[in-house]
Amino acid sequence: MINFQFYSPTEFVFGKDSELRVAHLLKKHGATKVLFHYGGGSIKRSGLYDRVVNTLKENNIPYVELGGVVPNPRLSLVNEGIKIVKENHIDFILAVGGGSVMDSAKAIAIGTKYNGDLWDLYTGTKIKEALSVGVIVTIPASGSEASNSSVITNDKLGLKKGTNSDLIRPKFAIMNPELTYTIPNYHAFAGVVDMMSHIFERYLTNTPDVDLTDLMQEAVLISIMDNAKRLLKDPRDYNARAHIMWAGTIAHNGILGVGRTTDWASHGLEHELSALYDVSHGAGLAVIFPHYMLYTLDHDVDRYYRLAVNVMKVKPNVSDKRNVAIKGIRKLQAFYKSLGMPLTFDDIGAKKVDIPKLVKQLEINRGSIFGGFIDLTMDDARKIYESCL
Repeated sequence: MINFQFYSPTEFVFGKDSELRVAHLLKKHGATKVLFHYGGGSIKRSGLYDRVVNTLKENNIPYVELGGVVPNPRLSLVNEGIKIVKENHIDFILAVGGGSVMDSAKAIAIGTKYNGDLWDLYTGTKIKEALSVGVIVTIPASGSEASNSSVITNDKLGLKKGTNSDLIRPKFAIMNPELTYTIPNYHAFAGVVDMMSHIFERYLTNTPDVDLTDLMQEAVLISIMDNAKRLLKDPRDYNARAHIMWAGTIAHNGILGVGRTTDWASHGLEHELSALYDVSHGAGLAVIFPHYMLYTLDHDVDRYYRLAVNVMKVKPNVSDKRNVAIKGIRKLQAFYKSLGMPLTFDDIGAKKVDIPKLVKQLEINRGSIFGGFIDLTMDDARKIYESCL
């Protein structure tokens, strides 16, 4: 195990009707005027919008609204939010939605405190200040409610990039599993793939003697898969929703990655897909990750064997670990298919002719060598994309 620092200051309020505590939490964390940031009409159709607005009004908390966040949140809307915050002297951002809304809110939070082009903060400039952010989670997936990261798409350049800073960890996260009942299955299960991928990025490590976090990761993966299967049978299974919602937080708050190197190559490969085709991040990861696993299998057959046996429940066979490992990856693909997730480029509308463009954009974003599990070149990236056809 290598040295580490772990910091997770977010206050979590979990359970039924927890969104009704939003005014109390805003006041507790010093909000005097709020930007109420959200996506489309889903929170209005569910009644959540009215509950939040009424609570803010009843507690005399002034607010300004900015809706319109879409999957793969856009820099253009973030810049609009920065303008609104500055003009209205707002000191707190309340994000109500899924990962895209939370990431957009974080971008506004850092952009408001930066005098230059916000994109600088996604291309290497250090984040020094940020407004406070609080969130009400409606889609368990990204773990953004507990993470120090934000990913946005520059709609002018066609680039999707992330930035990291503990300054953008939310002050509080309200998590009511009942708010997820109305999520369409496709988006719910894309979220399942997303949170599993956050664990895989940490599971694929070259650090020895990390059995504790290995076991923790395996347990969370098993719980996610078991509860996703329960949701296939009963979408209103509260406890299944609750387990998945909390698993999404644990998957990306950093606790599962302490003391070990991590990878993030698959996220880099997928970000180019969602930037070009505007595909759901989780759906893109369902395509990329199994093919990436097959491509890197021989780098550490023992690790993939462990995943196959402990998580995917493939019958052990120490005399043929490689074949067992491959069976585990195939079972993962079968699980994704059972959730209605895509498995190939064709399934998401991606095209072979675009692979050179994907590779070119990847090199701009990640450099000529990328990945923490194995050093990958742009030729490796091309081969992985081609394996997804």
